[in-house]
Order: sequence, then structure tokens, then C-alpha cells
Amino acid sequence: MRLTMLGTGMAMVTACYNTCFVLEEKEACLLVDGGGGNGVLVQMERAGIDWKSIHHIIITHKHIDHIMGILWVIRKIGQGINKGDYIGRVDIYGHDEVIRILKNMADTLLQDKIKKHIGSRICFQVVQDGESRQILGHEVTFFDILSTKDKQYGFTIEYTKGKRLTCCGDEPYNDQNSQYVKDSHWLMLEAFCMYGEADIFGPYEKHHTTVKEACEQAEAIHIPNLILYHTEDTHIEQRKELYSAEGRQYYQGNLCVPDDLESYLL
Repeated sequence: MRLTMLGTGMAMVTACYNTCFVLEEKEACLLVDGGGGNGVLVQMERAGIDWKSIHHIIITHKHIDHIMGILWVIRKIGQGINKGDYIGRVDIYGHDEVIRILKNMADTLLQDKIKKHIGSRICFQVVQDGESRQILGHEVTFFDILSTKDKQYGFTIEYTKGKRLTCCGDEPYNDQNSQYVKDSHWLMLEAFCMYGEADIFGPYEKHHTTVKEACEQAEAIHIPNLILYHTEDTHIEQRKELYSAEGRQYYQGNLCVPDDLESYLL
């Protein structure tokens, strides 16, 4: 399974795209979040990911830098269905609130020729905290990250026997979710900025965290591979070097600070 970061930035970035990514296996893809606009289609094209291979989508929460791009993906798939270019169906997973919002937006903003496929080939799937689904032939378990702002779900996927990747959304890891996160081979955590610049970017008031704290959390639970994302973009050219230097003071495993479009083979 290959993970490709379509975007790595927080909501207001302009030097990179908002955080979203694709998990790809055997030419089938799972898209996780969509960023804030049709830039998600550009990023998929740049990454060499065929939009026609997207048959599963997870939306973590309702914030516009995560959900708005999904409307464009739905529109693209709907147009593809109408032209005979898209085979099969797409399943879109999220908790009750995010699915309700997406349905309302689709009903309000999309044309009837797209909306007619909702329920048959564009399928909204409400998932519960702790529920598991089969996606890409693998068990995916959703969990409430216990956000302090808005309801948000992360997930863990067993991508090969005995090895899991876990995404904790865009807020700090909560140890009440240890049953889902512990023993993960790969862990994805947000790191809004470097600890040394917390006074500049104010991550805590936004319910976010820093490179230092994310790395300390991963080190404490013995995670072998850590991916940091959802960052500011002031240091975009030096971000990998600067974040890695700070993070390695607190984390001994394989620390990944991806640029947009960077991929990892799990």
C-alpha cells in the first residue's frame, strides 16, 4: 500500500495545499479528506493518481479545509458516470454530522444530473465510533478523536497482516484512544508549528500542537514511523529540515515531514 500526501498544510496555507492524502493499493484508491477546493483535483493529477480509481472517501470532520474539496470530487465522479468514464461506485464515509452537512451541500450546490446518482453510485456511509468497515480489502476502524472543537473521527487500517497505519485527524493524540493507536506501525499526527515558534503561531489556542509534543507522544508509545502534517507554511522550503531537526530531539524512530505529493510505501 502506498500513501501519497496530496496536501500537508493547515487551513489558511497558500504555499502548499490543505492536508489530505490517498492510500493506494492495486490501482484502487481511498481518498482521505479533500482540502478546501478543486485544488484536490490538481493535486491528484500532479501525483499521477487517476480520479477514476477513487472508490472510497473518508471525511474526518466538517471544517472547510477538509470537506469542501470533496464536493469537487463528487462532481468529477458524477460527470464521469454520465460520460461512461467511471466504473462502479464511490462510498463516502464519515460520522453523522459530516455526512449530513455534505448531503445538504451536495443537494444545494450540485446539478440534478450529478445528484441523481446519490444513493446508487455515489453512496454516503455513516459510521460510528469503534465501527469497522472493509475498505480496499482491509479492515478500517473509525474512532472519535475526542476533539475539543468539533466532532472528528480518525481511523486505523491494517494494511498488511499485523501492521497498521493510524490517522489521528488534525488535533493532538488523546491517550483515551490508545486502543486504536498503540502498536501502530505508522502514525499520522498534526504538528501546527515548531515548539520554538509556538508564541508566533499560537497552536494551543487553535487546539493544535507542535512538532516537539507530537514527537514526544509518538516516542512514548513506541511508534516506529511517524508522519507530521497540517502545518503552517511560512517555512515551506525549509520545513522538512527544520521540523526534522526539532523532532529528532524527542523522537528516535523514522520521522517523516512530507512535502505535498510525497509518497511512502507502507
